[in-house]
Amino acid sequence: MKLGFNTRNVHFQKHEDGRNKSKNKPIYQTSAFAFNDLDDMESFYRGEKEYLYTRFSNPNTDDLGYGVALLEEAEAGIATSSGMSAILAGVLGIVSSGEHIIASEDLYGGTYQLFAVELPSFAIEVSFVSFEEIETVRNEIKDNTKLIYTESITNPLLRVENLQEVIQLAKEHGIYSMIDNTFATPYLLQPFVIGADLVIHSATKYIGGHSDVTAGVLVGKEELVAKAKTKVVNLGANLSPFEAWLACRGLKTLSVRMDRQSRNAKAVAEALQSNQYVEKVYYPSEVSEKGNGAMVSIELGENVDIEKFYQALNWIKIVPTLAGVETTVTYPLRTSHRTVPDEIRNRLGITAQLVRISIGLEDEKDIIDEINRSIEEAK
Repeated sequence: MKLGFNTRNVHFQKHEDGRNKSKNKPIYQTSAFAFNDLDDMESFYRGEKEYLYTRFSNPNTDDLGYGVALLEEAEAGIATSSGMSAILAGVLGIVSSGEHIIASEDLYGGTYQLFAVELPSFAIEVSFVSFEEIETVRNEIKDNTKLIYTESITNPLLRVENLQEVIQLAKEHGIYSMIDNTFATPYLLQPFVIGADLVIHSATKYIGGHSDVTAGVLVGKEELVAKAKTKVVNLGANLSPFEAWLACRGLKTLSVRMDRQSRNAKAVAEALQSNQYVEKVYYPSEVSEKGNGAMVSIELGENVDIEKFYQALNWIKIVPTLAGVETTVTYPLRTSHRTVPDEIRNRLGITAQLVRISIGLEDEKDIIDEINRSIEEAK
């Protein structure tokens, strides 16, 4: 029986078989699991027992991978130490030395650094191109191209990727596709359902939802997730049980948080359109019938002092991240995209006047009033 999204969102954790039936999954805060004798230990390697050593697997980390896979309607999932390690494990599970990746040029700055600086040390070639026109991507395909990588909603300019077009192109050429679905979350988009091979989440963001955990999740085809899990185990990129437990606790409220935050974001984006000191508002459209996400970016006019704008903020915090229950702002030029080359930043529009706003659960009027007041004080 297939349950609805909200029901799956609450009831994703695997049932316990012990004598004590806890309403909540206990935290298995242990580095290893005990056995009765050597044959009992050997039963793990025979596939008869699930757990041996927490770096390999743990009930809490398994729940997180399983829960996100369930919401994405994917075949399997694994939890990792961060969104970046989820990306790395997924990539190394697919791409080998001497092979080639095509990546969207408007990626999160940390992903850009991973692809531009670290992957070449594995002798993996990466081409960054605009995904605005699919022919540009097609023209970059080589004989050794193994993977096409992009984000469902890009960071920080919130371009909505044409996932069907990208995934179809990959399939036509026998190339794997990998989608970062962090901004959209499975509540709004499910790239695996439309054919993506792997989907990653920085669970630090909306999956955890409360800014108190650093984690990543990779979901997708079972055989690819299994290969990625080997990388997680061998590279030591596993997530701790407590962090996984926190992320699972946050995951249970994903749908209600995203619903409220998306509605707030739409109201904020519409209100800022009418502010004469805001040159441009970046907000996605037609992401999902449920909403367009909880991120808004704005480009302030040249007559607004960017330093004074940030100084004028009262209860809205300045942080280098996003997606908590409270509204926050960041400055992409000096945080997430600090290490991206100037040429690419300028071409994309990541300017000195760009502000990225992560919309929270507060009353929408209070968010709008606080941003408008800070702009007024900084003009």
